[in-house]
Amino acid sequence: MSKSKDFHFKPHNVGRWFVWGFFALILFVAPRIWTTGLAQTMLTQMGIGVIACLAYNILLGQGGMLSFGHAVYSGMGAFLAIHALNMAGAGTLGIPVSLIPLVGGLAGLVCAALLGYVSTKKAGTPFAMITLGIGELVFALTLMLPEFSGGEGGVSSNRVIGKPFMGISFGPQIQVYYLVAVYCFICTAAMFALTRTPLGRMLNAVRDNPERVEFVGYDTHWVRFMAFAISGFFAGVAGGLGAINAEIVNGSDVLHAARSGAYLLFTFLGGATFFFGPIIGAVLMVFCGVLLSELTKAWLLYLGLIFLFMVMYAPGGFASLILMNLRVAAFGKLKKLWTSYLALAGTALAALVGAATMIEMLYHRQLNEALGPELRFMGATLNSGGLDAWFGAGFLIVVGAALFELVRRHYVHEWGEIQEDIEKEIKRREAL
Repeated sequence: MSKSKDFHFKPHNVGRWFVWGFFALILFVAPRIWTTGLAQTMLTQMGIGVIACLAYNILLGQGGMLSFGHAVYSGMGAFLAIHALNMAGAGTLGIPVSLIPLVGGLAGLVCAALLGYVSTKKAGTPFAMITLGIGELVFALTLMLPEFSGGEGGVSSNRVIGKPFMGISFGPQIQVYYLVAVYCFICTAAMFALTRTPLGRMLNAVRDNPERVEFVGYDTHWVRFMAFAISGFFAGVAGGLGAINAEIVNGSDVLHAARSGAYLLFTFLGGATFFFGPIIGAVLMVFCGVLLSELTKAWLLYLGLIFLFMVMYAPGGFASLILMNLRVAAFGKLKKLWTSYLALAGTALAALVGAATMIEMLYHRQLNEALGPELRFMGATLNSGGLDAWFGAGFLIVVGAALFELVRRHYVHEWGEIQEDIEKEIKRREAL
């Protein structure tokens, strides 16, 4: 008798198709909504940042590997891509501009394979220190090899090569944006697919309990190494796209420890434990690096304060805040919290305004003392040489922080009650 076959119907995940369709739609219409040159440049940088932060999150969020030198792989990808672009422009390399980012990806993959084998032999703090040392080593080597890195001036190129293909020359910024958008969507989908593979699941297991993984027969070193190599490839793709966008690669920028620190900081702020968290972090990275830096010279100090605030009150990043409130909203409980949210926002804003006023006055006295004691801040004229402005700023900080703490305690109590109600409702539904 022949064995009967069992057929199981597996419905399509409509929600997931909707999310990916919405993501593609955003990538397509964004430059149509924000049409200025600055906006399109920022959108291009966001797309590159999304790939870079998601690549970094393969290590940090998926594998629990804290790297302080991930700019090595995006930076080396950028250097190899810019050299490939120059060779293509000279006619010695027959490759279109649209495939140049893959050259950067292969460069990142090779570098990650060579350097990652040593790095991933250890985990935890030793791994972090090894990556920091490798990052500084590669940065120093590029300065010693000006034939490759171009020295302090970097390596420049021209992305417009040959005759346009179907009107596409990659000269206009919007054409570069759509190239970045295509790579952003494909790389994001590929990295999401990685999280659903056996390698991705095993990487999560290595992050959570490496001893148990070794007990069942898997080599944790090889799991970390393969994840490291894959992460290096996508970081190299981001570096290659950055080289095409800027048409110049400078080692002091793309390989500096500050670039690795930015990947770490904004991936954490976005939410390293969630797949879409680094996407939020990449958007914040561009906003802070472009807009906030134009508004104030103390933008790094503000960024540090935000990071400290998030570590203390929302260690899961912005993604965790979004998902927690979506869960509350799904059970119809969010309306009970809106007054607390308004109070938290108001008191936090008061403390922030006071701190910002004090910071701006301090920076003015240190950097712009020749312009006199007065400065304009938030539409008001402040006298940094008088006691009134300093006392007012200090008063806002103290009162705002004290009220914020009172409101926060009430909010925590209210949040706990809502979570208990949600758990009771879940149990009630399961009992039906």
